[in-house]
Amino acid sequence: MASEILHVSDLRISRGRTEILRGIDWRVRRGEHWVILGPNGCGKTSLLKALTGYLSPTSGEVALLGRKYGEADWRELRLEIGLVTSALQASIPPAEPALETVVSGRYAQLDLWAHPTRREKAAAGRLLQWIGLSYLAAREWVHLSQGERQRVLIARALMARPKLLILDEPCAGLDPVAREEFLWFVEQVARRRGGPALVLVTHHAEEIMPAFTHALLLRAGAVCASGPKGAVVTSRRLGAAFGARIAVRAERGRFRALVARRRT
Repeated sequence: MASEILHVSDLRISRGRTEILRGIDWRVRRGEHWVILGPNGCGKTSLLKALTGYLSPTSGEVALLGRKYGEADWRELRLEIGLVTSALQASIPPAEPALETVVSGRYAQLDLWAHPTRREKAAAGRLLQWIGLSYLAAREWVHLSQGERQRVLIARALMARPKLLILDEPCAGLDPVAREEFLWFVEQVARRRGGPALVLVTHHAEEIMPAFTHALLLRAGAVCASGPKGAVVTSRRLGAAFGARIAVRAERGRFRALVARRRT
């Protein structure tokens, strides 16, 4: 379908006797923003690796913009997916200026060795201005705060104009105030005209901003629920996925999840 950005069909990943993912069916269409929820070990990281071509499926298919992994050039397809994850941070040179970090997204390359063109510098400068950090263009990576680094990584991901932007637990390491500020920035990214579809990976229902439209809930390598967020982010379904009593409340377009204490 022309409106379909991502199509995952009967995806299964196993290594040896361990089945990591099984029977994953999932579609992301234009205009949709998804959140992936689930407990530790449910398969979120493996699913992301499959989407970006770094983990080969045992069976099933992953297609991006109608092009299937394994049949199309994975290096080209990766340029259509922006990825923001803390795992990238260790590979960025401490002395690299923020502007060059953003430019490196144009090549999907860390530790940029190419000399940025004037046009690339200008485009990176506009993105830094849009995220409110133009004054940090010359500041070295090592001197950026965690929140600033996450914003720079989003600008870096947008440099290649991806159709899909994956945010892998981007609030990890942020204090409560920085987290809330960053989440409202993500809301701005989601509502940007002509921007990519977003996929946010998180453990916390509180991080689902109003602009997100759908949710995929995983447990033990399989899909518990998938669809519009209001039908997925519920007390019953989160409780089943996390194996606990959870009370979910919707407040002003956000969610709040309260976990009941286990009796000992």
